[in-house]
Amino acid sequence: MKPSGFDPTRLEVAAFTKAGTTREGVLPLAGMGRLAGSTQVAADGSAGDVTWSVQGLWKQSAGAAPEMRIRLVAHATVHLTCQRCLQPMAQDLGVDRTIRFVPGEDQAEQLDEELEEDVLALPRTLDLAELIEDELILALPIVPMHVACPQPLTSVGEVDADLSETEEAPANPFAVLAALRKGS
Repeated sequence: MKPSGFDPTRLEVAAFTKAGTTREGVLPLAGMGRLAGSTQVAADGSAGDVTWSVQGLWKQSAGAAPEMRIRLVAHATVHLTCQRCLQPMAQDLGVDRTIRFVPGEDQAEQLDEELEEDVLALPRTLDLAELIEDELILALPIVPMHVACPQPLTSVGEVDADLSETEEAPANPFAVLAALRKGS
C-alpha cells in the first residue's frame, strides 16, 4: 500500500494486517457527529482534533487460519459539562485497543463471549474514522466531573438566604396540595 493511497474510510483490513503496516493521522472532532453531539464546543470556539494511529498485526500458525488484528491508538480532548458544578470542563480521552478480525459474524459473536479481546467480523473494508469515533464514545466518562470544581458549590440554604426581599420563595408543593385538598 502506498502512503498517498491510504484512505481511512476504506481500510482493507486483510491486506493491511498482512502487510503489517502502520498509519497515523489527525481527524477533526467536528466531523464526528455522534461524538460531537455528546460534547460542547471549547471556549475558543474550536472543536479540536483526534490524533490516531493504527497498526496491522498478522499471525500465521501452521494448520490454522491466520489471525488478523489491528491495534488502534487514539487521543482527543473533548469539552463536557461537569455534573457537579455544571461548568464546562476539558476531558482527555484515550484509546489503546487491539481488535481481532474473524471471517464471519457467528464466529465473532462466539469468540467475543469466550475471549477477553475485542472480536469483530472481517468486513471487506472498514471505516476507520467510524471505528475511532465508536471507541472514543465508549471512552467518555459516565458522569463527567472536575477533580476539584473551579468555583465553590452553593448549598440550598445559601441559595434561600440569597433571595432578596422583593423576591418571593417558591411555594411549597405540599402546602399547595394541602390547600387543594381543603378546598374540595
